[in-house]
Amino acid sequence: MEVKQEFEWNEAQKIVISVDLVAAAKLQLQFLAAVDRNRYLYEGPALEWAIYRYNACWLPLLAKHSKSQISEGPLVVPLDCEWVWHCHRLNPVQYKTDCEKLYGRILDNSNVVSSVQGNCNRQTEEIWNRMYPEEPYNFNITRALSENVSQMLSGLEKYTKYDLVSAVKRQSPFFYQVSRPHMNDGLFLEGAVARYKGFLHLIKSNRDKSVKCFCVPTYDIDLIWHTHQLHPVSYCNDLIKLLGKVLEHDDMDSDRTKGKKLDVGFSVTTKQWEEAFGTRYWRAGAMYRGTAPSPVTTTPFLSDMTGKEVVASKEFQKIIQFPQLKVVEVLLEFVGVKNLPEGHKGSLSVSFCKIQPDSLFNAKRKLSILSESGEKQVASFQCEPTGELQFELISHSTSNLPITRAPKILGSASLSLQDFLEPVSKLSVEKWLELVPISSNVITKPICLRVSVSFTVPSPAPCVFQMIFSRPFSKNSCFFPLPGKVQHAKRLTHVTDETGAEVISLQMRDSKDKVKENCIPRKEVIGITTSGETLTLAEAAGTGWSLMDSQWSLYLQKKSSLDGHLFELMGSRMVKIFPGRKLEYEPKHCEKHRSEQDFMTAIEFSKEDPYGKAVALLDLKSGFLRVKEDWMLVPGITSAFILTDIFKKGGYHGLTVNCKNLEMHGQTEEVDEVHEGKKSKLTTSVANEVELNVDVAEGNAAIPEKVGLSSGGCGGGCGSGCGSGCGGGCGNMMKSGGCGGCGSGCGGCGGGCGNLIKSGGCGGCGSGGCGSCGNMVKSGGCGGCGSNPTNENKACNSCTDDYPKETTIYVNEAVAA
Repeated sequence: MEVKQEFEWNEAQKIVISVDLVAAAKLQLQFLAAVDRNRYLYEGPALEWAIYRYNACWLPLLAKHSKSQISEGPLVVPLDCEWVWHCHRLNPVQYKTDCEKLYGRILDNSNVVSSVQGNCNRQTEEIWNRMYPEEPYNFNITRALSENVSQMLSGLEKYTKYDLVSAVKRQSPFFYQVSRPHMNDGLFLEGAVARYKGFLHLIKSNRDKSVKCFCVPTYDIDLIWHTHQLHPVSYCNDLIKLLGKVLEHDDMDSDRTKGKKLDVGFSVTTKQWEEAFGTRYWRAGAMYRGTAPSPVTTTPFLSDMTGKEVVASKEFQKIIQFPQLKVVEVLLEFVGVKNLPEGHKGSLSVSFCKIQPDSLFNAKRKLSILSESGEKQVASFQCEPTGELQFELISHSTSNLPITRAPKILGSASLSLQDFLEPVSKLSVEKWLELVPISSNVITKPICLRVSVSFTVPSPAPCVFQMIFSRPFSKNSCFFPLPGKVQHAKRLTHVTDETGAEVISLQMRDSKDKVKENCIPRKEVIGITTSGETLTLAEAAGTGWSLMDSQWSLYLQKKSSLDGHLFELMGSRMVKIFPGRKLEYEPKHCEKHRSEQDFMTAIEFSKEDPYGKAVALLDLKSGFLRVKEDWMLVPGITSAFILTDIFKKGGYHGLTVNCKNLEMHGQTEEVDEVHEGKKSKLTTSVANEVELNVDVAEGNAAIPEKVGLSSGGCGGGCGSGCGSGCGGGCGNMMKSGGCGGCGSGCGGCGGGCGNLIKSGGCGGCGSGGCGSCGNMVKSGGCGGCGSNPTNENKACNSCTDDYPKETTIYVNEAVAA
């Protein structure tokens, strides 16, 4: 920072907040997760009943308690009432007005305990039951869905006229944006509190200078802003002291279109922040993630399983030796350069890579320098939190000669990731790096490059495996036992990790004990470890498979399931296997470029995740398997092997199959199989009518080598309007025009619109879809100085290559004049 910018930052940090925002933010995240497990509170009759209870019961009880304490301990607010109260408080001006009008004072949360904080609700329940004998303390979902509450609400003497249904609708998507683990990290939250104070300082400076600006926060700032507002008396007092008024939190705007209020507000906020403090406004892990993925079910699965660890026998504990990798998200920008030799200004770029490439990031990329090019380019990628990033300053100067000079490397520098992340000590740095010259030319002053880097807290990386089949599949049977179909397959399937190292080999064979059921030899799956040990991983059992000495069982869903899953994997956890790419693996904003028929997603259901949590993704066509949690490694690989055999034995590479009323041990039937536009007959035992649809895993994309450097020119018409699509292989759009109208009329960006980040985003990328656009980061934030907390810098992890090892996002944001 310059001296003046450092002074401004220090002044911002002097702002007094009378709440422990780090602890309160962690509690807010815990509460939002509890609400998300009870999604009936997001809309419909249950929400309307919760609003009635809030107005008729909770607010009067709270008012009575705040006037004269009616309980020895704190009040414990019921979950449904707390959710409505939460959304009401996030319009602090409206909440203050309503409380003063109805009860003569602001109803605060002091001496009130959240519903997720403990088991001290007995006294509150007793008081509630005395005051409201006909309305139980605990929310009754059955009653809420069966009774009409509208007349009861209109008959209340005191109730807010504020549209709480709409308020809840606006706040419901917020949890998805802040639900990643790093958001709950103390160091990350401390940085968020400091940035929140910087955000308030910008607003104060604008007021002092009579500058009108719609300030738009990033999601880390917005989480802390929400946290502050949830303490209404403290918030009002703190903001009146700072600004002379209560700062509004307008969450009405959600339009992210380029040139609209959110987009313009974010661009101006970015410019003001970087001028005032001399640091980048963006932050790794704090950008908009896109819309939440579609749920696999709207009805929670009420499993009695709690997600406890599998108690495995010793022989299965260390069967797969796979090092647990850590991953960090990195945002990188080259801000400026100084002491350039003559003739190089304006013709520069910087390449960056890992000196020792890792399994997640192993390529070299280029970005321009903001001070030289006049445009903001930010790279976002994932890598292991080890080693060093290397930067090389490249000159692209030309001469008057007919032959253009080859690019020249002027110098290099490096930045050690371990210095910040092992252990985690600092999550962002912006500094001048002195370049080591490549040539031996004598220079008077060393060239310096200003680098800005931001990290998330390291987290476990998903394990990626590939099944490599040593022999082609025969086409005459499946591995779910079928009468009269005896297999004598001796082939091995080798399972390798991302480096190509073999972790285990699998084989399907007849059981050595020759036990037969209905003249069918019992099948088994054996695993051969890297040490040469042979273990039986699965055995055919009835209509399914018994895995790992009966610790798990895999079986076909015989009847048409309401949620559409095809298989179930049962053990100490409940896992359902769905056709297609679901939840976190679902693509965002972009049209599919791989057939959904190639994928299956394993989703765990538990008390903690009643709507499901994706734990693995299987690509049946290529044999790739992504596993997100250690307990899923052995059962996941074994199940993937069995399922891949089931479908590939049929001799096709897609899962669009109609199979009606088939039993696994019943008579086989010939069913129509549609593959690449042709119909053929397939003998199969897969039951029920099935249509598989899936999408890509987490958007980790290898970036094409060539990058589009202008706003248009991408395939066939990606610029101001995609029209019929982007042709094939756009690379990376690095101008603010980018993929232009991808969305509001985009028929799909063809096959490879690399990656985009820009202030306007990919038009309205959504209505048409953006082919295989890699990743986008789009400005337009979440709740500004009156803006929408659900709309913010957008980082869309979307469709790209099958299982890439990196994601690089090029940000292109025109610098405001």
